[in-house]
Amino acid sequence: MDKTYYDLLIIGAGPAGMTAAVYTARKGLRTLVVSKDIGGQVNWTTLVENYMGFEKIEGPELMRRFKEQMQSDHLFFIEDEVIGLRRDGENFILTGKTTREYWGKTVIVATGKRPRMLEIPGEEEFRGKGVSYCSTCDAPLFRDASVVVVGGGNSGVQAVLNLLAINAREVYLITDFQLTADQVLIDRIKDEDKVKLYPDHLVTEILGETMVTGVKIKSRETGEEQKISVEGIFIQIGLEPNSEFINELKKNERGEIVIDCHCRTNVPGVFAAGDVTHIPEKQIIVASGEGAKAALKAWEYLVNSRLASDEQKK
Repeated sequence: MDKTYYDLLIIGAGPAGMTAAVYTARKGLRTLVVSKDIGGQVNWTTLVENYMGFEKIEGPELMRRFKEQMQSDHLFFIEDEVIGLRRDGENFILTGKTTREYWGKTVIVATGKRPRMLEIPGEEEFRGKGVSYCSTCDAPLFRDASVVVVGGGNSGVQAVLNLLAINAREVYLITDFQLTADQVLIDRIKDEDKVKLYPDHLVTEILGETMVTGVKIKSRETGEEQKISVEGIFIQIGLEPNSEFINELKKNERGEIVIDCHCRTNVPGVFAAGDVTHIPEKQIIVASGEGAKAALKAWEYLVNSRLASDEQKK
């Protein structure tokens, strides 16, 4: 098998992965980015209004500009989904879904997270057309609109608060059981006239033509179904880290990769950045900063490894 060796392998091409790639390429490291797509979660974001340098920009357009900046003689991109990582002597080997293998001296895992989906009719069809998974990003689009929020945990109630803050007309909070959010958050919405609570209900279908026009919901107790006319739906039932393909790295109870303040994992030579890690804030700008930090620390690791190797040869 023909083996091409790289100084650094980056898994994932979202904000963290692409920022890391730009930094390592500028350091002269031969870098390979392996990802099944460009942009990740950001492509599901209709409008970004909190990324420095852009007053307003659509998520896919921001990621297109990230990709444009990933131009360097030292930088290579392959579209593939990584399904395995192992060590072979001084090198790491990534296994792709295409069965190809990629060899490198260091690795940055920047695979991000994926929203947990309802998996109901209409969800895929209207993603970005009224279906959103990020209230921080998209709430301002629904000023004076009627909106459904699905999820009774902290993220669901926080989405309601975000929508109230931008003056949504009314917000239907639907949860399959009771509210499980922190009481301090529940107290902030329980007396709001604009908020309609539907505990013990399921959303069974998202309705619309070109955009969302409503949802069907069903009572868990009685089985009664009804339609609610809305212009948007925020699905806030959690995120899942894209980390299941790596067993060698330490993870927390949520499956997020545990790192230190230098983006180092428990495996020397393997770094991680962005939403796939246990850092608390899941924002584009935070992921980008973590990607830059991971790149610089990977470069330092390689420099120190070379110095140590040269010293041993003396």
